[in-house]
Amino acid sequence: MTERDVFEATDYYKTPRGRQPVGATRMLFSHAQKTLAWDAFSLAEIFLTQPVIVVTGEKTGAFGAYRDGMEIYGRATASKNRQLVSLPDFSHYDLYDKSETVRAALDKVLPFFATHLG
Repeated sequence: MTERDVFEATDYYKTPRGRQPVGATRMLFSHAQKTLAWDAFSLAEIFLTQPVIVVTGEKTGAFGAYRDGMEIYGRATASKNRQLVSLPDFSHYDLYDKSETVRAALDKVLPFFATHLG
């Protein structure tokens, strides 16, 4: 395995690091159509009116998490307070549970929340 997302997803979801008894890798094939048909970005231009913060890792892979983060940030135009946090030294899966990555993200997310949720 040489593709970053395949390797890192396997490392997370198929090891004790992230495996759950009823987690993402235990989905029934009969449920796949509903999951794959769901469009998380549908009407984002209309519904994302509240403050929005998007955190991405710049180390990209084939699954498109970085591209998706950039797209949803770009489509959140109805939000008057939006912020993009792009972490250059990390990947999408690093953001799940690696302390250095989580700390870098929280250094941006916590002040944003304090300002917009307080």
